[in-house]
Amino acid sequence: MRERLGTGEPANDDVNSIPSQLRARLLDNGTRTANGEDHDPYPVVRLFVADGPASWLLTELDPDDPDLAYGLCDLGLGAPVLDYVRLSDLATVASDHIRCDADFAARQTLSAYLREAREACAIRP
Repeated sequence: MRERLGTGEPANDDVNSIPSQLRARLLDNGTRTANGEDHDPYPVVRLFVADGPASWLLTELDPDDPDLAYGLCDLGLGAPVLDYVRLSDLATVASDHIRCDADFAARQTLSAYLREAREACAIRP
């Protein structure tokens, strides 16, 4: 049985199950942005559609609205962009298909992923 990213708990890969320590990192990055800090964080979480090409590399949650995430968004249409996404919208629209990649480990900053995704027309985790 897979475990939830270093917690010892069983993995539950849906969008609503981002582990608490990763949510804390997302909120920390969101607080840095809200405080006006110029930073280029590594993505913290990768969400993806289990049976499709869409994926999201998220770097932060808005500390005043933790349902609002920011990161590199790729709907699978060949045009990845930096944008905001509501986790509740993802859960409402496609909760049975959206997964949290429990094995994701960022290898570069968000801006580097953006450059790479623009060249490839898709996110390459």
